[in-house]
Amino acid sequence: MSVRLPKARSGAAIAAVTATAAYWTTMSSYSQLYGAFPYRARTLERVVALTFDDGPNEPHTSRLADILATEDVRATFFQVGRCIERHPEVTARLAAAGHLIGNHSYSHQFHRCWNDATMRLEIDRTQTMLTEILGTPPVYYRPPWLLRTPSLFRTLNERGLTPISGEFCHAFEPVQPPAAAIARRALAKARPGAVLIFHDGFDGRGGNRAHTVQAVRIVIRELKRRGYRFATIDELLAAA
Repeated sequence: MSVRLPKARSGAAIAAVTATAAYWTTMSSYSQLYGAFPYRARTLERVVALTFDDGPNEPHTSRLADILATEDVRATFFQVGRCIERHPEVTARLAAAGHLIGNHSYSHQFHRCWNDATMRLEIDRTQTMLTEILGTPPVYYRPPWLLRTPSLFRTLNERGLTPISGEFCHAFEPVQPPAAAIARRALAKARPGAVLIFHDGFDGRGGNRAHTVQAVRIVIRELKRRGYRFATIDELLAAA
């Protein structure tokens, strides 16, 4: 005997499945449906990449840079154009210290990531800005919120840019839970070849990232104790 679900319940279930599938395809760390989107390197070596999004954002980006220098760690910073305009000297300092700089759009605005024309403008404007500061064009791009469309991969391919995903260190890190909680969750995700995503800024607007800064120090020291080393994205992918 078959059982029929009420139309309202069946409609809600279909909507939930559709929404989940749409999120997985366009915004999850792991989906490869539209193209290669590396979230981890295939390696057995104890090496991880620390990555930072949405900066530069002072004083927090510089405080992170100080910690990384003290610990002799190189990281990857995916930077937002309008933040670079506010702190170009910070971007230059990071590059001079050996950190890798990637493109993270110009405005970090959700609606501009869906439209092909505005998406291209976002990428190109920041690419030009970073090329002027760094002397060479960046080769890696991380879309805001990891949002991607089929046309994004075509655009990146035309510009010689490689898209990079990763795993968020903590689901609520952007709203700054305690540093110990951020570090604990990040360490749980650390494994050989992991790409960990932290935020030294917030949506390209800045904001207090003090707990992230504290958490990064904890994560680095604990991973070193576990025998890990750290790599920039290009080094990590080359080791895979």
